[in-house]
Amino acid sequence: MSSCPRIALIACRVFEDEIAIHGGNDSHIVETRFLEVGLHDHPDNLRKSIQAEIDRFDEREDIDAVVLAYALCGLGTAGLRAGRHRLVIPRGHDCITVFMGSKEKFACQQSACPDSYYYTPGWMKANRTPGPDRLESLRAELAEKFEPDDVEFLLESEKANWAQHGKAVYLDLGTDGADAKAADAQAAAESLGWKYERIPGDPSLLHDLLAGRWDDDRFQVIEPGAALAHSPDEKIFRSRS
Repeated sequence: MSSCPRIALIACRVFEDEIAIHGGNDSHIVETRFLEVGLHDHPDNLRKSIQAEIDRFDEREDIDAVVLAYALCGLGTAGLRAGRHRLVIPRGHDCITVFMGSKEKFACQQSACPDSYYYTPGWMKANRTPGPDRLESLRAELAEKFEPDDVEFLLESEKANWAQHGKAVYLDLGTDGADAKAADAQAAAESLGWKYERIPGDPSLLHDLLAGRWDDDRFQVIEPGAALAHSPDEKIFRSRS
């Protein structure tokens, strides 16, 4: 029997490439289910979708825990309830913590460069990062719902949100095609008049999440029947009945 706990993985598709190279094919991962990136836009929908997947795993007898490749995500994971199996999630406010390897590294990076916007393969593949491609995608999406004047107003509102940032940071975790993605991020930065930096990510948090090395400092483990709650301190999560 493997020393690793047998897990079922529920993951945001933003992690798909990184999971593939940092343990996603390990034999103790019994099943993986990816959910779409767009669920982040509506935290209540994100919570409902993840909970539905957790509940579906209740019938499984061949797993020891349900693991979430998510973070707090705008409170979208707060309120999730463990069913038959333990529930595990990394301590982080958003996925950039996972890409950077720890909440401390992310906090340090943010302190040094508070106007950074982070580019990763998954976010870029989903066309969710600032730049010309995102504008065109959003224009097409809005044009199906609104009049032209309203579309332009909403696009200007989106660009105003981007104006809070001044630097594009590409996080490199060694995924296939990283050079091309980094070049795309740099081109987006140039189009926006932003600075650009490519920095190495740290796969250790993701790797340990998938490998079942769940120390209390980096991971919240919820026992069966308990719920995941937000903790307004450095722990980020807590368990509640």
